[in-house]
Amino acid sequence: MKPLDSFLEVYEKLDAENLHLLDHLYSDDISFIDPAHKIEGLAALKKYFFELYQNVSSINFSFYHHQQQDNNAYIQWQMNLRHPRLNRNQEIIVPGISYLHYNQLGKVSLHRDYFDLGAMLYEQLPLLGSIIKAVKRRLGQ
Repeated sequence: MKPLDSFLEVYEKLDAENLHLLDHLYSDDISFIDPAHKIEGLAALKKYFFELYQNVSSINFSFYHHQQQDNNAYIQWQMNLRHPRLNRNQEIIVPGISYLHYNQLGKVSLHRDYFDLGAMLYEQLPLLGSIIKAVKRRLGQ
């Protein structure tokens, strides 16, 4: 099985109870970057995911297009998220792209996610969300 296939398989079933599976995917010195975080090290990444899973009502990922060439991989995905303090715990759908870089041992040493943090977070907050949506509508005119 290719490293990218293993990655996708783990993320399709990842939850707070099986975070040990991340040990098989990531190097000890993993650098994980997304629009809201920069996390260094596997222990810190597992802690981040544990806290994430404790705070959400549900979260899952669907994967669409993906490609790996040499030590680099790209994944197009969709996150379906429910959080008690966002959007009245209604589902939030966030599309995104991940870039992965694999080390010589076939483990991910860099994981960078690209997604619209505003759509996931800011637009879901009661007052701020309505302001941002109004500004976006005006920009679209």
